[in-house]
Amino acid sequence: MENRGQRYQRERRGEALREEIATLVEGELEDPRIGLVSVSEVQIAPDGKIARVYVQVDGDDETAAETMKGLQASIGYIRHQLVTNLGLRHSPELVFVLDRSQECGSRIDELLTRIKKRKR
Repeated sequence: MENRGQRYQRERRGEALREEIATLVEGELEDPRIGLVSVSEVQIAPDGKIARVYVQVDGDDETAAETMKGLQASIGYIRHQLVTNLGLRHSPELVFVLDRSQECGSRIDELLTRIKKRKR
């Protein structure tokens, strides 16, 4: 079990990574496959070697798939920039994950609205 200080440090590092990755993805990557992307969260493993980067992609499933391919192809560049810009000794392995939480939330809202209409 990790103590509160280690967890806080990991959360701070995750937030710094999220901000830097968001800056890189939105501004510096020139891969035509990458569409409109926003980095919603970065979760770092307890050992600090793996970081899951949750991204939201605007568009349909085909656009999301192409964007994920483009992000996978640019992992090396992003890791290099993280080491350079944040002064890290080692960059964690990046795993990009498509974040569907916003879609799930809107679906839940839609279902709740239907239930309210039926009760009337």
